[in-house]
Amino acid sequence: MRRIATPSMLAATVWFLAACASAPQPTAMAPEPPPPQVDTVVVVDAGGVQPIEPGRFDMGKMWTFENAPRDYFAEEYGFDANAEWLEQVRMATLRLPNCTASFVSADGLVATNHHCARGAVSAVTQDGENLLDDGFYAASLEDERRAGDIWVDQLYNATDVTDLIVRAVDPMATDDAQLATIEARIETVGDSASDVNGLQCSVTSLYQGGKYSLYCYKRFSDVRVVFAPELQIGYFGGDPDNFTYPRYNLDVSFFRVYDESGEPVKPMHHFRWARHAPEEGSPTFVIGNPGSTERLSTFAQLEFKRDIQDPFIARLLRTRTDILAMYMDHHPEERSTYINQWFGLMNSLKLYDGRVRALNDPEIMGRKLGFEQEFRARVQANAALRAEFGTVWDDIADLRMQMREVYPTLMAMAQGGSVRSTTLSTAQGMLQYAQAKQAGAPDSALAGLVENIEGAEINTDLDAHMLAAQIGDVVSLLGEEDAWVQEALAGRPAEEAARAIVAESQTIVDPELRAAAMADPASIMSAADPAFALARQAMMRQQQAGGRFQQLTQQEESLNRQVALALFRVYGDVIPPDATFTLRLQDGVVASYEYNGTKAPAWTTFYGMYDRAAAHKGREEWLLPDRWVNPPAEFDLSTPVNMVHTNDTVGGNSGSPVVTPELEIVGLLFDGNIESLSGDFIYTTTNARSVSVLSVGILEALEHVYGADRLVAELTGN
Repeated sequence: MRRIATPSMLAATVWFLAACASAPQPTAMAPEPPPPQVDTVVVVDAGGVQPIEPGRFDMGKMWTFENAPRDYFAEEYGFDANAEWLEQVRMATLRLPNCTASFVSADGLVATNHHCARGAVSAVTQDGENLLDDGFYAASLEDERRAGDIWVDQLYNATDVTDLIVRAVDPMATDDAQLATIEARIETVGDSASDVNGLQCSVTSLYQGGKYSLYCYKRFSDVRVVFAPELQIGYFGGDPDNFTYPRYNLDVSFFRVYDESGEPVKPMHHFRWARHAPEEGSPTFVIGNPGSTERLSTFAQLEFKRDIQDPFIARLLRTRTDILAMYMDHHPEERSTYINQWFGLMNSLKLYDGRVRALNDPEIMGRKLGFEQEFRARVQANAALRAEFGTVWDDIADLRMQMREVYPTLMAMAQGGSVRSTTLSTAQGMLQYAQAKQAGAPDSALAGLVENIEGAEINTDLDAHMLAAQIGDVVSLLGEEDAWVQEALAGRPAEEAARAIVAESQTIVDPELRAAAMADPASIMSAADPAFALARQAMMRQQQAGGRFQQLTQQEESLNRQVALALFRVYGDVIPPDATFTLRLQDGVVASYEYNGTKAPAWTTFYGMYDRAAAHKGREEWLLPDRWVNPPAEFDLSTPVNMVHTNDTVGGNSGSPVVTPELEIVGLLFDGNIESLSGDFIYTTTNARSVSVLSVGILEALEHVYGADRLVAELTGN
């Protein structure tokens, strides 16, 4: 189950012109940079990591449509990705708020993943129904149900507007002034294009300012649910199988897009549905919206993630998922309330566990170091580049050493979010509100804060466990002698102290008392509830640490931009930019791989699904829905269901169409194996794979398990 990756979880846990012209003809390019003609040796203190020669595509294959590598595709796959082909795949692919989707019929039928559609399925569930568990199929157009808060965006144009952005910048201005000018210009160009075209237009920075592209989308807001399988089959294998392979998962759902008159949209471009699985070695193209990557990170930044940031986040997630699992075991009647939160945290935990493992892999870190040394050598060999960028890597390394000093306090004193105590975060919100009122802040400026405070629902039993874990976080980061820890524990074990703090903070926990306190802000400042005392100290220390950390991150943002500009000066657009949740073209091939001393097949079959269910008999994660227990005789168990391929994908690619050069959709990408989680930093094909549900498997299930004849006929053109 892939989600939009947000590797800068650090920030999230601390604080939460021009008209749109036709897209230019894509240029031919050869994605292999020339070898460096330099003698300069760059010495880096890598803490024992040995540099390894980088691979040709270590920085990935997330090609932009503005600069599609047509020559490379012709050389590698023997076909011409001409302007017509590129327009077809661009216009047939869509962007959901959190995923990717695609048109798969001439009547506005849209395919995506089941896990991308869960919110919409829940939204259309009526009284007496449980569509997530039971599935949904609209047997007619009239039965299709409109999902309220969802839309799809179709990319109409992608235009390079670098000159429009950068020509407004005064090169003699300070870094902060230049960035402010760029941000203002980005907004102006995007707004102007939106007004002129009536589209949703915005400018995206590529190469952290090396280039800027204007993307204009047509938005469709009338999106209706057509089909969704049962959760048990759409997420078959549950969390244990998440980020693994072999898989046996029917992670698919269908929407239909309607126009303003309430009629199904008739798209000019859609993909044809494949009736056969591709052969091993066949080329595959993923058209999607990868969320974010960090492949431009310096070695010092990766070391910080490896040693400090990611291990802490993994620990944070592990303790919280354990708490939620324990709570649901003891309160099965509340499982539906917390299961989606648990799914999300478990997904993030596997993501960060995979990142930690990748960052401790000598080959991965060696290749990153090897690329950085080669890159730095090219800069040092050019006098102009050396003068402009020669010290940037050392400057970043110095900043990261300073961040190591402040990061523990910053994380220890952070409040809020689903991984920390609601009692403490609400206490902090109330204190912020009271301080703001004393300072004369208008009610309009505090409306959002008030809404969060008033809407806080505190499950005191669960929150006591969360608070105990939070105290444990602070101990692990700052030690048992820390003043905040001493005040929280007061000589008691963490669990006992947490229960007492929650129980004795009724001004916060009790909704009526909370409302009364909000009506009298002065009373909040003098309230004696223990949660207020802890929140006051945390706020003070967080403000101090946060201010320092913000200074460091602002300095680093400027340096990051210099690294990206240097990369663009040295390599041009031979290297694709980091992912930005904008449409990319990602090439690869169907490929098995070696793992655990054996070989993972290129695809799995429904036979394997039934074997896995039988082997784990009684385990909820592998239970089959009732309609799947005894399938009809016509159901072909040898049909391939899931597939692995080498396309370069990350979170945000969920639901992306996997297409052939002939524009047949052979699958929908829904995951990657555990080895692919290094993809945040580096692209490899040794054993990292994307995982997709195959079109032929979807078709077999629709026809013989669900009896979805109308849907089958539409997909097959009958």
